[in-house]
Amino acid sequence: MRTISVPALIASALVVIACGSGGGSTPTAPSSPSSSTGTPTIVVNRQNGSLSFSPNPAAFGGQMVVFRNADSVLHRVQLNDMSVDTGDIAPGATSRAVQMPVGGTNYHCALHPDMVGAINASGGLPPPPCEGVYCATAR
Repeated sequence: MRTISVPALIASALVVIACGSGGGSTPTAPSSPSSSTGTPTIVVNRQNGSLSFSPNPAAFGGQMVVFRNADSVLHRVQLNDMSVDTGDIAPGATSRAVQMPVGGTNYHCALHPDMVGAINASGGLPPPPCEGVYCATAR
């Protein structure tokens, strides 16, 4: 039978304890995606029509934009021409950055079609006229 010395046993125990403690650091929970510094944010907060997004219309034509879901339910923002889709945005989360057209655009929540918004064209010009099924409930 093999014997282990007391000092070796104590040293082994100290190594196990030190390794198991994480070195004194506290683990952090993963965070939701958030907007980068300088990326314009449009806040989603379920209302009816154009009150569902803020600001609306937004002066972000030609810029990268994120949508932050400040609501308690899932949302999914799509441009009316379907060229951009944020994917599902969970409550409290922020979408990935998406490029807005230079000429402005109209958009909606794919899960709640009565939620509508607009992006002004670059240079401060108004958004293009809203056309299609999502405009009936607009503004």
